[in-house]
Amino acid sequence: MPAETERLAHYRPDPESHPPVSYPDYRSNIARAPKHPLVLLPQRLGEITGPLLGEERVGRDDHDLTVQHAEEPQGQRIVVSGKVKDGDGRPIPNTLVEIWQANAGGRYRHDLDRHPAPLDPNFSGVGRAMTNADGDYRFITIAPGAYPWKNHHNAWRPAHIHFSVFGTAFTQRLITQMYFPGDPLFDQDPIFNSARPAARRAMVADFDLDSTVPEWALGYRWDIVLRGSDPTPFEDEEDHDDE
Repeated sequence: MPAETERLAHYRPDPESHPPVSYPDYRSNIARAPKHPLVLLPQRLGEITGPLLGEERVGRDDHDLTVQHAEEPQGQRIVVSGKVKDGDGRPIPNTLVEIWQANAGGRYRHDLDRHPAPLDPNFSGVGRAMTNADGDYRFITIAPGAYPWKNHHNAWRPAHIHFSVFGTAFTQRLITQMYFPGDPLFDQDPIFNSARPAARRAMVADFDLDSTVPEWALGYRWDIVLRGSDPTPFEDEEDHDDE
């Protein structure tokens, strides 16, 4: 059987958006940041074509974090919706979007979270949905609270929702955070500020009256843009062997 075809992944560079690899103000980053240049690994055919993360993996209520338990969770209901598209503006249909977040008191349902805020027995803080044919997604959840962390004196994380998005292949996974407009904690948060100034606005959702459900939930819109399918190519190192 012939060996699987390998190819080196190429991605459109985005120096105006990506945070630096090393950002000492974010204390955990000091130990996590790589000390050597990054290396792009070849992709095999199996990594490009599978496994499939299709609609059969998403339950009926996975997108609605307010109905997953016996009773409703505490806090302000919100609807978070938007479009997943590539860097060329094309929608990405039928792709898996996952979220996780703290509850209204700013606490995660996780063994390592020792923030002395109450846990909500009716809120797990985890959801998933598939984009439709137009690349649209929609979640119903609870507005997360801010929470303290030990990065620096009196450090608090702005309210945020974590997003995981898969592109057109299993290896194309983005993990990021969505923030809410007007948060007073932005200026002192090193994770938010590690992003380049031009990119910070793209991390903040817009209040969206059109998606607000009257007398029930506030609406926010947040579009997610992945790299395009026709990226600017890099030159491989082997291209310079004869120079």
